[in-house]
Amino acid sequence: MQNKGFVQVLAVLLLLVCFFYLSFSFVTNHYNKAALAFATKPGTNEVDSALYKRYLDSIAPTKVWFGYTYKECMDKEINLGLDLKGGMNVVLEVSQADILRSLTVPNPPQNFNKAIDMTIQRQASSQTDFLTLFKNAYLELDPNAKLSTIFSTYDKKDQIPLSATNDQVMVVLRKDVESAINNSFNVLRTRIDRFGVVQPNIQKLEKSGRILVELPGVKDPERVRKLLQGTANLEFWETYNVAEIYSALADANSALPAILENGGKAKTDTVPAVGTPAKATAEAKAQKPAGTSKEDSLAALIKKKEKPTADKGNQQNIAEFKKKNPLFGLLQGVDPQGASPRVGVALAADTSTIGSYLRNPQIRSKFPSDLALKWGVKAIDKQGQYFELYALKSTTKQGPALQGDVVTDAKDDYGQYGSNAIVDMTMNSKGANTWAILTKQNVGKCVAIVLDNYVYSAPVVNQEITGGRSQISGHFTVEEAKDLANVLKSGRMPAPAHIVQADNVGPSLGQKSINSGLISFVIAFVLILIFMIFYYGWIPGLVANGALILNVLFIMGILASFKAVLTMPGIAGIVLTLGFAVDANVLINERIREEKEAGKNLRKAVADGYKHALSAIVDSNATHLLVGIILFSFGSGPIKGFATTLIIGIITSFFCMVFLTHIFFELFLEKEGREDISFTTRLTKHWLLHPNIDFIGMRKTWYVVSGIVLLICVGSLATRGLSQGIDFSGGRNYQIAFNQQVDAENLRTVLKGAFGGNVNVIAIGTSGKEVRVSTNYEIANRSASVDDEIETKLYTSLKPMLGGNITRDQFVKKHIVSSQKVGPAVAEDIKVAAIWAIVLAVLGIALYIFLRFPSYTFSIGALVSLIHDVVVVLGLYSLLYSIMPFSLEIDQAFIAAILTVIGFSINDTVVIFDRIREFIKLYPKREISSLMDDAMNHTLRRTINTTVSVILVLLAIFIFGGDVIRGFVFALLIGVVTGTYSSILVASTIAYDVQVWHAKRQQKKKLA
Repeated sequence: MQNKGFVQVLAVLLLLVCFFYLSFSFVTNHYNKAALAFATKPGTNEVDSALYKRYLDSIAPTKVWFGYTYKECMDKEINLGLDLKGGMNVVLEVSQADILRSLTVPNPPQNFNKAIDMTIQRQASSQTDFLTLFKNAYLELDPNAKLSTIFSTYDKKDQIPLSATNDQVMVVLRKDVESAINNSFNVLRTRIDRFGVVQPNIQKLEKSGRILVELPGVKDPERVRKLLQGTANLEFWETYNVAEIYSALADANSALPAILENGGKAKTDTVPAVGTPAKATAEAKAQKPAGTSKEDSLAALIKKKEKPTADKGNQQNIAEFKKKNPLFGLLQGVDPQGASPRVGVALAADTSTIGSYLRNPQIRSKFPSDLALKWGVKAIDKQGQYFELYALKSTTKQGPALQGDVVTDAKDDYGQYGSNAIVDMTMNSKGANTWAILTKQNVGKCVAIVLDNYVYSAPVVNQEITGGRSQISGHFTVEEAKDLANVLKSGRMPAPAHIVQADNVGPSLGQKSINSGLISFVIAFVLILIFMIFYYGWIPGLVANGALILNVLFIMGILASFKAVLTMPGIAGIVLTLGFAVDANVLINERIREEKEAGKNLRKAVADGYKHALSAIVDSNATHLLVGIILFSFGSGPIKGFATTLIIGIITSFFCMVFLTHIFFELFLEKEGREDISFTTRLTKHWLLHPNIDFIGMRKTWYVVSGIVLLICVGSLATRGLSQGIDFSGGRNYQIAFNQQVDAENLRTVLKGAFGGNVNVIAIGTSGKEVRVSTNYEIANRSASVDDEIETKLYTSLKPMLGGNITRDQFVKKHIVSSQKVGPAVAEDIKVAAIWAIVLAVLGIALYIFLRFPSYTFSIGALVSLIHDVVVVLGLYSLLYSIMPFSLEIDQAFIAAILTVIGFSINDTVVIFDRIREFIKLYPKREISSLMDDAMNHTLRRTINTTVSVILVLLAIFIFGGDVIRGFVFALLIGVVTGTYSSILVASTIAYDVQVWHAKRQQKKKLA
């Protein structure tokens, strides 16, 4: 083998890199267990979530592994998808209709509103962007209309003069719409950072106006919905200097011990008036800072970790100080002579406690009535632990001196000497007048810029600012200046973001998925290992199994290094990849076996076996990789996770099965006397040995069988159709768990009245205690409260079947184990993307076959075979969706299964075509029918062995993988069977008949 040394070095380096990245998951798991043990109440299994979070916050800046802090280790661990970890996956859409309405002149013509309504209707079934649809609709109503007459406002007259053409107006509108979407993105990103979610993900989607938000581990979906769908609230506040309120702070600190001792602590609100900055999550409830042994022991534990010989007396003094000074014990750096509004700083974990103190009515009465205390939005230290508290002054009934909707533009720039970044801000005429008064009255003091109740900046006013143009400086970095400019622009965000697609998975279902995934993975892996040894014997089996184990390590390590998300379909993708990886070894082992039967010694047989199997392996992997790329491009969420693992698995499998196994064999053969490997066992020695089936001669029989099956499938598709999931139809799904068995049909009758008959209920699993409720009731309603209303309807209708005195909150949090929402426009996009994915996969593979093989007849045979497989799978889903005890809905997972089936089918077909191509070169004068028969018979054993190994894997996933993925695996099982059938009995026979037809046609041309 050439370049053996390079392959060995690459394998070792890759293995070390994978171990390095996987180690972070083990480290974080260790500390998570330690936090869990610390926060568990003695003698119970109950975990104090606030203490658990506090423990992890305390070690976040601590270096725990190879110089990395715990927080950095968390960023590098394997990301679990929502279906494994629980949480929410939300797609929000900024209403471009509302954006356009905000940009028009007062009282726009009636045609404008008509055009907006027409555009909204057409967008639900069109892939054209909103602005283009609006322009077409407006001109349809009035072909001579000029858009400048409705968009040339006072603020926009320079950019859109009345003389501007419609195309020029559209350029400005696109810029404004994109800016509004960017503003929404920035606001959402900041809100999510404050929410305290570990490893959140937020990204703008290609479809203009849509933003994807993934929040692992979230347990309060109702709060998340409210948080994400609110409009941005930008404000400008006057401020107090600390010196002006210090006496009140001191009085509050002195009064707190007695109040706390008497149990007068205020309840922590969901959204406290004093605010809670990033890191202080909803779970971080107020804790007593004094007299609580858990907190004292936590402080001691942290101190001990940093300083093993810590002074115990000093620790006691600190605890005593905190007990006597509850406020100043947590709020540090309070300066009695402070000349700025920055009151002090506190640990993120303490902000909720401080908030509860300051909201206590007895404490609140000690402060000026116009004082508002708000936290800074960003931590002031690199570790992200400390946040500043600001003292703001209410000057209007609403509090702030000026609202942010007066800002017309903001951009980052450089100061006069180019040393520091600054922010240029422009206001409209109304804002400019108020801003001039505000700055005149506060020269030498700070004005706080507040967004969503958090202080982003508090610059000092140097002089009165007139004209509405201001320059904000403050030793900003370039990134900080950009962030502040985005904050200021967010104040004029004209439209909220509406949830158009949402998936919510409860933590219990996530843990169930993890268990199911691990069980199915282990069983499938063990079955493959046993199969390889059973069929090929100990040495070839162990070589293949060693490569498979390395392959799993490589896949997991690369996933971790890429920060890819591991989902339940992703686990299925890994397991399925192992099944396909076996195919390469089966190909190689079968070729080595053939070379040995031809009389070659073992060393020569191994070398030639790898050489002759390579082209088939390359072609089959290339077509499979093409399918994976198409899946990744058109899929979303878990399907993209499946595609990611599939792509990585294909690449690593090729490396392990082609190169590493070859090295293993060569190392084995270096020792003398190793010529006795037979690549078979006693039980498999005569399995399909030299079959002689007349495939070509019997082709008409295969055509009849396929014709009957296809006729039944097409008939079912035409009459019964398919059961479309909400991915394609739009609507909501709720998976609901009951404490006792329930009847799905009875539940449907009960819910029919609440949802106007537009509801479907199916049983999930075999226990009879879980159902899935589907409805498209009010799916087009964009109200922020409609999801809560539907959950209330579900609760009211199902309450008699829940058993016990279950509250609505308990029902939502414990009995709705998962939910999904897909808006009609999103459903249409998903449907179109799915159709394109299948069409491009089929055509792309046909084109690859056309380029790689000597005749176009092979490409036609492959194309017909793939269409055959797709129709059969679709037809069986149509026939069985009302019979099977699990869901056979057509959704994104099903499309992933179809594409995987296409990849498997062409994988088989390519191997057969490759052997035909090889025989054509070796025996150019032989009759094509006998040549093709020989090729199919020679590859039959490999085809059956690969199919058996893949079916073993799929059966393991189907039985043990859980209800969530059962329909997906069922499609794969059908596809593997029909793909094996079509690759042998359809693709090659069609290619033969087309070749015969082509030869006859050429003969007629010559005679003519």
